[in-house]
Amino acid sequence: MKIFLSVLILSLQLSFADSNLTKKVEETLQELIAPKDTQKDDKSILVIKEAIKKQKEVNREKEKLEQKKLLEKLEKDKKEKAEKEKAEKEALEKHIKELEERKTLIDEELKKDNIWANQYQPYETYQKLMLRHKEIKDEITDYKERLTLSEVEKLEFKRLKEEYKIIEGKLSQLQEYKENPFAELLAPNKLDDEPSIKNPLDIITAMSYKKHLKSLKEENEERYKSLNDAVDKLREKSILLQELVLLTKGHRYNEELLSTKRKLKDFSGTLEIFKTSVKTFKQKVSQINLNIDENIDKEIKKSIVTGSIILFLLLLFLFIKYLLTKYMSDNDMFYGINKVVNLLFIIIVFIILLFSYLENVDNLMTIVSFASAGIAIALKDWFMSVLGWFVIIVSGSIHVGDRVKFVKDGKEYVGDIVDISVLRMTLHEDVTFTSVYTNRRTGRIIFIPNNYIFTDVIANYSHAGLKTVWDGVDIYLTFDSNISKAQHIAKEVTRKYSKGYTDMTRKQLNKLRSKYSMRNTAVEPRIFGFVDTYGVRLSSWYLTNSYATLTLRSTISMEILSRLQKEDDISLALPSQSLYMDKSAPRPLLEDGEEPTVNHKAN
Repeated sequence: MKIFLSVLILSLQLSFADSNLTKKVEETLQELIAPKDTQKDDKSILVIKEAIKKQKEVNREKEKLEQKKLLEKLEKDKKEKAEKEKAEKEALEKHIKELEERKTLIDEELKKDNIWANQYQPYETYQKLMLRHKEIKDEITDYKERLTLSEVEKLEFKRLKEEYKIIEGKLSQLQEYKENPFAELLAPNKLDDEPSIKNPLDIITAMSYKKHLKSLKEENEERYKSLNDAVDKLREKSILLQELVLLTKGHRYNEELLSTKRKLKDFSGTLEIFKTSVKTFKQKVSQINLNIDENIDKEIKKSIVTGSIILFLLLLFLFIKYLLTKYMSDNDMFYGINKVVNLLFIIIVFIILLFSYLENVDNLMTIVSFASAGIAIALKDWFMSVLGWFVIIVSGSIHVGDRVKFVKDGKEYVGDIVDISVLRMTLHEDVTFTSVYTNRRTGRIIFIPNNYIFTDVIANYSHAGLKTVWDGVDIYLTFDSNISKAQHIAKEVTRKYSKGYTDMTRKQLNKLRSKYSMRNTAVEPRIFGFVDTYGVRLSSWYLTNSYATLTLRSTISMEILSRLQKEDDISLALPSQSLYMDKSAPRPLLEDGEEPTVNHKAN
């Protein structure tokens, strides 16, 4: 018994943590081990039982506390797990949303800025409609094979037939997109024939052709870049959809993923084909550019040689004209030789250009002959105006700024040329002798067809730098006036006011003698006297500015009149009649072939 109690006490000592209780148990154990005492044994047993009871209570409290802590820990772990799952779910939803936004952005970029995606869209729509068309057709066939249909099935059957018709209509509208959607974009660029460079003007055509090739090349490169971008975006979209399928664990994106893969396959194949096409086109353009550059170099060298020859001839002819001007004293011969030299130079240059740049002169002359005949017949006035413009420009007979006079249907028009176009000359009327005494109006804009130079007389008041014209003032004097004095006065006045124009005209005429055969180059004022009906007509002629004749005419007229009125032996003549009161009037003279009348008989 003692051994049992000892073992029990040792067990309790090992299991109990309370120090006081342990102490009591030790004391009790010592008592049991001591010599035997019945009362003490019973008492010890009671102590042990009480200790065991207390220890159980302590253990129960500990277990409750541990259970409470364990529950709290479990609740905390559960809460942390829920929060973690919630955070993971929110992160997953956020990631899915980001993927969807990126996918939507790719779709918008493909639809907005990519010509290949826009071209593929009708083809994709056609394929979807074909798939739906087949599904509806199978469903309709299934309904037709049934013996009886319910009311709901009949309505569904009717709806399917209507949808079938609608899809057939859409398919007929998209029939052109049935085959390869990129056939038009993959079609090779059609290039015009390479321009042949046979004259300097063809260089401009060749440069324009090179610019056209450059634009085509850039267009192809832009298309290739667009297609490559589309493939990259579709590849990115495919990766996004694969990730979305894994994240969503559903069938929401499966169909779109399959469609994108099919689309990516079509675009990738097209990219390989177009890459080869672009490379081939680049090589072809490079070869054409090399040929054009080589031909341009040849033509430039040829033009330099031709230009050098023409320049040498020009210098030679200028030297010849210089010698003619310096050593030829006969003005008439100089004028003719100068014309011959000019014409010879033009003919030689024309022949050089003709044989340098025209391969088949016979064909050219034939074409020009037929074309000229057709134009001359169909558009006579227009052709003549163009020809007149050419004559005006080449001959230099009329320039912008010249003062001219032309007559049409008896009407005279005097003014300044303000423009010379291909079809007409534009004249601005000025106040002149014609407007004062004939038209009584001026300041109009007159349009003169260029063909008038062939059919009408046009007077140029300021040709070849000659800015002066002869103008005259007529004054009538009585027969008994001192005509010599009057002529002297008129000459003094005209010489005084026209001296500047006289000197200027003398210099201009000396210059014109090398161009025209001019014999009479006198520039001093000229005074003439003529017997007229009512007296002697004193006609004073002087040189004046072509653009201001009336001003000097008015000044000289008033000055001569004022000087003549101061002389006592000079009287102005006026229209008058003679009355014979004391003798008979003289008989009028007979004109040649006139019969005598009563007035011719003697009184």
